[in-house]
Amino acid sequence: MSGFIASRLVAAAAILLFCIPHGQAENSDGGNNGKSIFRFDTFGDEQLWTDTLQMQKILSTVSPRTALSVGLQVDSDALPPAVIDAIKAGQVNLDDPAVTVQLLALNAVVGVIGKVGPDNTLTTVGVTCALCHSTVDNSVAPGIGRRQDGWPNRALNVGAIIALSPAVTDKKTFQSWGPGKFDARLQIFNGTTFVPQNSPTDPAVIAPAFGLKHVVFETYTGDGVISYWNNYVGVTQMGGHGSFSDPRIGVSVTQTPDMVTPKLPPLLRYQLGLKTPDAPAGSFDEAAARRGRKLFNGVAECATCHKPPLFTDVLSGPDHHVPFLHSPAEVGQDPVYASRSATQMYRTTPLRALWQHPPYFHDGSAPDLLAAVNHYDSLFHLGLTDNQKADLVEYLKTL
Repeated sequence: MSGFIASRLVAAAAILLFCIPHGQAENSDGGNNGKSIFRFDTFGDEQLWTDTLQMQKILSTVSPRTALSVGLQVDSDALPPAVIDAIKAGQVNLDDPAVTVQLLALNAVVGVIGKVGPDNTLTTVGVTCALCHSTVDNSVAPGIGRRQDGWPNRALNVGAIIALSPAVTDKKTFQSWGPGKFDARLQIFNGTTFVPQNSPTDPAVIAPAFGLKHVVFETYTGDGVISYWNNYVGVTQMGGHGSFSDPRIGVSVTQTPDMVTPKLPPLLRYQLGLKTPDAPAGSFDEAAARRGRKLFNGVAECATCHKPPLFTDVLSGPDHHVPFLHSPAEVGQDPVYASRSATQMYRTTPLRALWQHPPYFHDGSAPDLLAAVNHYDSLFHLGLTDNQKADLVEYLKTL
């Protein structure tokens, strides 16, 4: 949350409000490539966020301070230099909801696309992939900076945002998720209404969207290839105007025209190009990490499942079109979450930039890397010493 506040929005307000045409929300390439789709394409999900949840009314009353507090972030590249200077100087009133509308008019709120009319009224709201799978580098202020596509927004409290809607009656369920979590198995949206799927809620942590190349099966439970999950989420969770069907989980949604499926290939190409961010210099003990690497590939037995270089065994089966998976008991994970998936099993998660996105495991039950190491040390009776565990943690920080 930002720590700079001024008494009122001053000259920056006029700049924010009038420096671009109202309602501008598309990239200059017209949305024809994966980067534009990832960042700016709502797939027509205004039918959920505007027509059903009425978030345009809610966001019109939310201050930037409140928006930042629930994990919404601001793309500094969308802001004119004068506005950035005003923010740094504390001349922008982050308690004024009018500023939120103006930021949406600038298309500066990461993952949220708002159309603003000539009377400065927010008329529609939709969301994009970037809402959950992008952060900013905080180079201007906390929550304000350059985009980092593919980084999971573990500060984003999706449930709290949804609970603000007057259309949501069971607010406690959504409020129970907490930051960085989302329950994609609770319900689906079929274009007009919510259809319950499972109860009670069992949210999972938002996963990174970088480092996907050659992984193929992206969900925690290996339900399908990456585009399968993009399609499922785009249609049934984001509320995009498209079609998705999987009889294994009893879900079938058909909407024409399909505004999701044709965009899956370029979206996939962009995602596959998002590289895993390197661990920051000085963030780990190099000597300990070297010892930890030997442990990882040796007595700690991590590489048995987390096979380098992808650090997963999901393609270890005889047919690469069929994921190699593990039962919940085998890996000591929640059987309920798996039971609601198509496979009812777990995929070995690729170890991508672990330093960047605690907590760990699908449910966030390991708050840090030592907790994850302790889980498997206990489960597999490895008998690692405290020093070995510490070395292993240092190596995991390098991945």
